[in-house]
Amino acid sequence: MTPVSPTRMIGGRYVVLGELGRGGMGVVWRAEDRVMGRHVAVKELHLPGGIGADERWLFRERLLREARTAGRLADPGIVTVYDVVTDEGVDHIVMELIEAPTLAEAVARGGPLDERAATALAQQLLGALRTAHDSGVVHRDVKPSNVMLGPGGRVRLTDFGIAQAADDPRLTTTGSLVGSPAYLSPERLEGSPAKPASDLWALGATLFFAVHGRAPFTGDTTAATISAVLHAEVPPIRTRGPLGAVIAGLLQRAPQARLNGMQAAALLASVGAPPTGPAGEAATTRVAPAAATPRRRWAWPALALVLGLAVGLAGGLLLARPRGPEISTLTYGDGGDVPVFDVTGEACLPGALAAGRSFPSGSRVNCDNPHDLEVFATFDPFGTQDELPYPGREPLAEYAAAACMLVFDSARIAGPDKERLEVTALVPSQASFETRGETSASFSGRSVICLLRAADGRQMTGSRIAERP
Repeated sequence: MTPVSPTRMIGGRYVVLGELGRGGMGVVWRAEDRVMGRHVAVKELHLPGGIGADERWLFRERLLREARTAGRLADPGIVTVYDVVTDEGVDHIVMELIEAPTLAEAVARGGPLDERAATALAQQLLGALRTAHDSGVVHRDVKPSNVMLGPGGRVRLTDFGIAQAADDPRLTTTGSLVGSPAYLSPERLEGSPAKPASDLWALGATLFFAVHGRAPFTGDTTAATISAVLHAEVPPIRTRGPLGAVIAGLLQRAPQARLNGMQAAALLASVGAPPTGPAGEAATTRVAPAAATPRRRWAWPALALVLGLAVGLAGGLLLARPRGPEISTLTYGDGGDVPVFDVTGEACLPGALAAGRSFPSGSRVNCDNPHDLEVFATFDPFGTQDELPYPGREPLAEYAAAACMLVFDSARIAGPDKERLEVTALVPSQASFETRGETSASFSGRSVICLLRAADGRQMTGSRIAERP
């Protein structure tokens, strides 16, 4: 290999200034682009031993194609690929130089991220992956060491195209893996091709690392780690609310039951407060989620949970229900426990919620006045357009529990008496579901409605819904 010196030139254009790091795929150099007059990162790629000339040519062709595709990915969360250079028979990827620690380095130095910082991290990585997946690019090696926490709060995902170029049966030796086993999805370890769903599993494992400081599945050997990914129980996730639900949903072993990128992003869209960052330097690398109106913000989690429910009803799997107080469920509509409930949106209501009692649209009262109930979320899992079979009270109750408790466990509900509140969910009766709310002017007859009430039965004064900053 060519000796390293400040005067080494790669491809007649890039002057090597020093080493930035090295790993299983090769060495990363800091270099100066003499044509553009800027500093860049140059990754020198090392293929496994025993690769013949034909295979190396194949790798080079794939690398060039994938790098070109990756270079067209326009997203602030993706490290830009500038060039591909072959120098003295060795291939190099020229990339944007990011002066920043990786997630792995930041956690090693400052410990796990707090929930708000990890949520901001997740939002940006989901955006980067969605851009890639929409362009037909699968990363294949999402892991903490490929996540960079850049200046100005920017989170960047690097190494697009490299793992994809190398992941070809003709280029891998027997028993070798492209990617880190602890962050490879079960289906990839079993030999299935990489798809967007496998990137999302890796993202779930990376987010688990971000909040726990370790991968969800590890072993003393590579074989033990692979076995854990394939068979071990998912460890408890210490964060609750939307982020915990996202991590649990991404770590579903069956790809068809796993959250997709849109679902995961929708769940996280409910988190509106800017992150404070964890202790240590990594706190300076966080970005607050984009602002949104309260109504729109809560429409997105509804969509995510709806899609999660559809997968669950088809495959027998539901999104993991966050830990929290038990909730009761009543049906509304013809033949239901509550014959009429025509109040949605954020609203406070007088009167105890009991079988046989109706709440028409004029039942609202000012939340500053004494009231017995508060509607804090409404979800519309099915809409009104399609003819659908009634899923049954029990599946609807399971969905309602997950949806309502997700919101209740978040910062959406506040107040010193939060622990003394109870949650009740209203789900449609069969008649209401099948008529699709044709007699209601306010909402779909298939909606799920989440209500708060005091556990001791006393009236409440003031809203328990936190004000948006």
